[in-house]
This record gives sequence, C-alpha cells and structure tokens, in this order.
Amino acid sequence: MIAAASGARVDRWGERIFQRNGRGDGSGPDRPPGAGRRGRRRVEIADHSGLAVPRPPAWMRWLPAGYIAFVMLLETASPTPWAVSFLLIALPVIAAYALGPLGVAAYTVVGIVLEGVVAGTPCCTGHNLHEQWETHHVAAYIATGLVGFLGVALAAHRRRQEQHLVRANSVAEALMRTLLRPVPHRVGRVLAAGLHRSGEVGTMVGGDLYDIRATQWGERAIIGDVRGKGLQAVRTVADILGSFREAVHDPGDLPAVAARMERRLRREAEELPDDELFVTAVLVEYDAPARRVTIVNQGHIEPVLISGGEVTALTGPPALPLGLGALAGEDPVAYTHRFHRGDVLLLCTDGLIEARDHTGAFYPLLDRLRHRFTGAPAPAPDDVINFLNTDLPRHTRLFHDDVALLALAPCGDDEP
Repeated sequence: MIAAASGARVDRWGERIFQRNGRGDGSGPDRPPGAGRRGRRRVEIADHSGLAVPRPPAWMRWLPAGYIAFVMLLETASPTPWAVSFLLIALPVIAAYALGPLGVAAYTVVGIVLEGVVAGTPCCTGHNLHEQWETHHVAAYIATGLVGFLGVALAAHRRRQEQHLVRANSVAEALMRTLLRPVPHRVGRVLAAGLHRSGEVGTMVGGDLYDIRATQWGERAIIGDVRGKGLQAVRTVADILGSFREAVHDPGDLPAVAARMERRLRREAEELPDDELFVTAVLVEYDAPARRVTIVNQGHIEPVLISGGEVTALTGPPALPLGLGALAGEDPVAYTHRFHRGDVLLLCTDGLIEARDHTGAFYPLLDRLRHRFTGAPAPAPDDVINFLNTDLPRHTRLFHDDVALLALAPCGDDEP
C-alpha cells in the first residue's frame, strides 16, 4: 500500500510513496511499471560516508573494452599499414566517463601496452621490434600517458561531484520528509493514504503540501499548492504546515483555522516581501458522530467523493487562495457533505489534472475514477492512490508540476 506511518521510498520517477508495511522495497502492488529489479540495481555503490552513489549504466562501463576491441579489429582488418594504434590515445578519456581513478589508470596502462604491441611485435603484427621506439610511437605513448593523467583527474572530480549531489539530495529528502511526514494508515477515525510526486526527476523538494491531524474537534486535513517553485516555495510550505498543525488543535471551526493560516501567510508576504504570495488549499474536517465532512476551499481543486460506485466533485462556495483574502474582504464559507463508511474522499493538486498526454489532452481524473470504481466494491484510500499512481504514468511520461494526493475514508472502531 502507499500509506504508512513507518517510512517512505523514492522511485526512479522522483516520487515519494508512503507504504503500509514500511519496507519500501518496491515489491508491493503499488510499484509503478518498470520500477523493477533492474531499476534498483543501478543504486548499489556507496561512498565512504555510506551514501548511495548511482552506478553508471552497463553500456558505459563496457565502453572502454568495446573501444579496445574496435581498434584491434580495425588494425587486423585494415588493408593498408597506418597507425591505427594512435586511436588508443583516446582510451583514458572514454574510461573516465564511467570508471573511477584506478580504473582509468588501469586502462591507460593497457592502452600504452597495446600501442607498443601494435607498433612492433613480430609475432602479432609482423613489425620489427625497433619500430616500437620510433619517434611518432614514443610521442603516442607520451600523449596517452598525459591523457591518462587528465582522465584520472577527471574521474576523481566526477566522483566527488557525484558524492556532493548525493549528499545534497539526502539533505533535500530529509527536509521534505520533515515537512511532508509519512501519512499513517489510520488517523483517529479516518483511514488515510498519501502520495507526493515531484515535477523534477530525482528531487523531492516542491511546492505541494498535505497533512492530516486527529484533534478533539475531529480529524482535520489540508492539501495545498504554493505559488512558485524552489526554496522559496519550500519556505512557504513550512510556514503553512506549521501554522496548520498548530491551529487545528485550537478552539474554533474550520474557517477559523483558515483565517489563522491567512494571517500567517500575510506576515510571510510582508517579510519577503512578496505581494503575489498565495497558496491554494482545501481544508477538510471529519465529524464522525454526524457522519459528514466540512470543507473550506480556498481557490483549490474540488475534492472528489467516491461513494456507492459514483464519482462526484464536491463543489462549494468559491473563495480566494490563502494570502489573498484581503482582496475579498470576507471570510471563506464552509460547506458540508455526507461521509459514510465505504466512501473515499480524494484531495489532489493541479499537477494531477494538468498532466498532459502526447496529444496535449489533460488527465481525465473523474472519467478515469469512474472507469475504475463504478460498479466495483467500495475502495479503500490506498486502492485509490494505488490506481492513480499506476494510471497517471500511462497517461503522461513527463511531469511538469508536482503531484500531491491525499485519500481519506471513515473507519470503524473494529478496524486496525
């Protein structure tokens, strides 16, 4: 499953998948297509600090050996005597693309030896031994050694850069795990599942956010999308989530929580300063005794309800995004809807519905959910997230924006 309290994993699409079993090994049903064993084998090298360094692809590692075979075959098949061995001068640079300093040094020695073999070995090439030390061959040995020295330096620099990037990604991952904490399988009287997919491959930092908290007023959740990208968006995400996690436990209804977050975002905009800072968000509160959800929509995509085999977008009174409330001069209005056992409420960001296929068509969220769940048994939150996690990559192979999903469902006291 994709929801769990124990941890998260990142697949080759750069997405953060919360798993129920906490294993994060990609063996469960939520594994996206193509993320199999072969994809995992490429991250097996660790540096001295224990951080994983991506292994170069196999064709890159075998390229130097293939180049040697090509040169030797060319030497054998060439009908005219010309200095084919001079092509081996490029061997150290080719090796530096994928191998470490020791590997490049080894190939440099191999290249010089093979140049000597081709230059003057009666048993192999029919040349005289004294030809090995002709001026142009000696120049080739020296040139190969110099190129090898530069190749060793290049390989060492490349390895340091790889380790630096791995450490930077580790910091970014730790930062995002602190902000977007793993979604527990159960929060109070609600079952939950969440997913975050970064719009940039290999990074987890983004401007989408979500969280869910159990309070004495009921289970309260948020999903949102910060204007902008990069570190500034991450700072705003931290402010919004911090404000939400504190405000949901204070007395007051859901509009009061939204009002407190509005004030926090205004102060953030004044500190930057940024007059155009805003966050689209949906706040949700589940009232178990009344079997209903209360929703405050601040300029965000409408929540989607899957109930009794039907898929419906829950529209309500419009409101401006957080941070722009002063333009309207009035507080957002909350609206309610029935929420019974077997129902699933899906919250998402615009990265999902704005994902395009090769023809430029947007992802048809409601149609895809109806196709999957109409007439089917009542799904659980992880069923919905699992479906979208596998169906979305079939629609688009290139993500231009972050995608965040949060699915909620009522649960009984008898459920684990």
